[in-house]
Amino acid sequence: MARARLTAPPESALYAPVKALLEAQGYEVKGEILACDVVGVRGDETPVVVELKRTFSLALVYQGLDRLALTDGVYLAVGELPRERAAARRLCRRLGLGLILVADGAAFVIDDPAPYRPRRDTRRRARLLREHQRRVGDPMTGGSTRLPVMTAYRQEALRCARLLTHGPMTPRALRAAADVPNSASILRRDVYGWFERVDRGIYALTPRGREALAALDAVVGAGSVPDRPP
Repeated sequence: MARARLTAPPESALYAPVKALLEAQGYEVKGEILACDVVGVRGDETPVVVELKRTFSLALVYQGLDRLALTDGVYLAVGELPRERAAARRLCRRLGLGLILVADGAAFVIDDPAPYRPRRDTRRRARLLREHQRRVGDPMTGGSTRLPVMTAYRQEALRCARLLTHGPMTPRALRAAADVPNSASILRRDVYGWFERVDRGIYALTPRGREALAALDAVVGAGSVPDRPP
């Protein structure tokens, strides 16, 4: 028997659980105040505004952003979180929006609205700057999807491949001629299948390597990868 698919409750069904949640915290709650689905007031504190939707959507986020002009206490309440729950939570946190889930007739606060302070990933930033520094020129158009990403590593491998079209060479010779300090590692790892060892300490270009150079030249232009960077 096919399993029944659970559907999110209608927006009107979210109101009572959200109202009960806020009233339990001492708010006086009313619905549909100047286009706001839910408004809670507690003394002289900043009011709380909650926008209701069956499911999480960009339209709901837009509503929440508009309500931030009224108060910092804005929540998005949904009856169903998206599959990318972590991404939705990150988005709300970044925008300073709270998130409420309504399930089984009750409302649960997933996140309270708060100023967003992202945690910096110093290792990723170092990789970003290192790749930017090592990459020669600007070989990729932002947003391109049809060509492999021309990373600095790929550029260096291609420079080695270009020199090997003239005949087998040692890693030391390639390091000097192509200005690739890690040429020995590139040849030994052979990530792309372009190189083969033909003798002790001597490498040559494989047919696959020649095809890669020909394909790149056909798209970008002959001699698109110089023997060494300018």
